[in-house]
Amino acid sequence: MRENTTEGSLKGMSREDLLALPVAVDLETGNRALGLGRSKGYELAKRGQYPCRVLRLGNAYRVVTADLLALLGLAA
Repeated sequence: MRENTTEGSLKGMSREDLLALPVAVDLETGNRALGLGRSKGYELAKRGQYPCRVLRLGNAYRVVTADLLALLGLAA
């Protein structure tokens, strides 16, 4: 993971953070796990090209955690 020098914290998510996620997460969390920026993540979701399954619920996008973990090689 990359270190953010202005905040002194890590960008992205640790393995433990990823494994503790609920069944589906908001697009911001999915973007963070994949290292995508906000604009790029929403653009990919809107075009149906997000790297894993995304559900559209009204105006909100939800990322299926099982698909996210599989993409990252963390599937159980």
